[in-house]
Amino acid sequence: MARTILLNKPFDVLSQFTDAKSPTKRRTLSDFVDVPKVYPAGRLDRDSEGLLVLTDDGKLQAQIANPKHKLPKSYYVQVEGTPTDADLQALRDGVTLKDGLTRPAKVALMEPPVLWDRDPPVRFRKSVPDTWVKISITEGRNRQVRRMTAHIGFPTLRLVRWSVGIWSLDGIAPGTWQDAADVPPTPPLRRGR
Repeated sequence: MARTILLNKPFDVLSQFTDAKSPTKRRTLSDFVDVPKVYPAGRLDRDSEGLLVLTDDGKLQAQIANPKHKLPKSYYVQVEGTPTDADLQALRDGVTLKDGLTRPAKVALMEPPVLWDRDPPVRFRKSVPDTWVKISITEGRNRQVRRMTAHIGFPTLRLVRWSVGIWSLDGIAPGTWQDAADVPPTPPLRRGR
């Protein structure tokens, strides 16, 4: 029987089980997951936090990682500055990055979410406000959400992947995981205005 687990990946952790490239030991998935033969379905950058799906099911891994399946991935994104709805409309329409036009994203302003403290904390500047935005995409390009927000002039300060398809982080503490079968499905993010 296939095994799928949901990990709340902390900040500054590689989305792989070993780190052969660094002479200093960086934290990897093996510091948090001791389940044999499961592998990440997609990536989550070292400086991003949140939901990482791991599975031993190759077909499921391909469905999650391959953009042709258009599986939604939703993020809570803290950006520098105060974007307007007009600023966010560009993300809804799709923006042209160095690797081409992005698919339209679902985007909405949001109240600051109740999250765990990040270690180290996000830098705070009194003179520059920050804003939280929900973004849902159906692609998975390298650092895509960060590049999208920077493209419209609002660099990402903190990025937390909240959901992948039907699964979310709800009830999963940072650095811990649960079997996907034990986690109730989450409804998809509605299009924001």
